[in-house]
Amino acid sequence: MSTEHDDVLAEILEVIQATRIAFLTYVDQEGRLVSTPMGTQDTEDPGTLWFITEADSDKVLAIGADARVNVAYASDKGWVSVSGTAELSRDRAKLEELWDPSASAFMSGGPDDPNSALLKVTGNTAQLWKSPGSVGFLLTMAKGLLGKDPAKDEDAPIVEL
Repeated sequence: MSTEHDDVLAEILEVIQATRIAFLTYVDQEGRLVSTPMGTQDTEDPGTLWFITEADSDKVLAIGADARVNVAYASDKGWVSVSGTAELSRDRAKLEELWDPSASAFMSGGPDDPNSALLKVTGNTAQLWKSPGSVGFLLTMAKGLLGKDPAKDEDAPIVEL
């Protein structure tokens, strides 16, 4: 992998780590795209994301039928979109490692509850849009409105994870 690729991955990881809540999008049983807020529990590698969930949830049922997902992050540092697949994990040791007090606020049981589980997202690709900061954002917006230099999707290349 190139240094440029590694730099983009580092920036992607920085945005993910700066974002407490992500949006997980999956295909529900009716074929509709559904997004739900999720707290990312492990952010060491943008190619593998971990979320605590209840095993009997609608999203887990839907993901069992169609594993394709997208996880979106937004922070002051930028925006990231990770596309990949998700799977239910009942790895108790990993669940205990990742459990923190915030999980207890959203889960009906604790880490020992048989319904408490993990959702592991394996990313295939990611896209990064860097934040130019509030002043830079206003300048970019003004240029776009004046037709002088509109932002393009090419400004956010897709990288392999």
